[in-house]
Amino acid sequence: MDELPIPHGAAMNDDSFELARVWMAAGNQHVSLATGVWEDPAAWGIMLVDLARHLAATYEASGMSREAALERIRAGLDAEWSSATDTA
Repeated sequence: MDELPIPHGAAMNDDSFELARVWMAAGNQHVSLATGVWEDPAAWGIMLVDLARHLAATYEASGMSREAALERIRAGLDAEWSSATDTA
């Protein structure tokens, strides 16, 4: 298995905890979530937007504009929202 490293800020904080893991195996996503972290599900939406911004920054470092990356991420979200490929 190929796990990502724990971010430095989280590794240095004794109170940190993992929110989610997403694995690819045999062409499918496998997800573990730390449920019960937030009472309001909207907090997960905020976290997902923050995650999209982090992803856009990595694409920007590879030459794509941050705005273009966010547009493509949004297009993927909209497509999946309209016609889900995962039945979770």
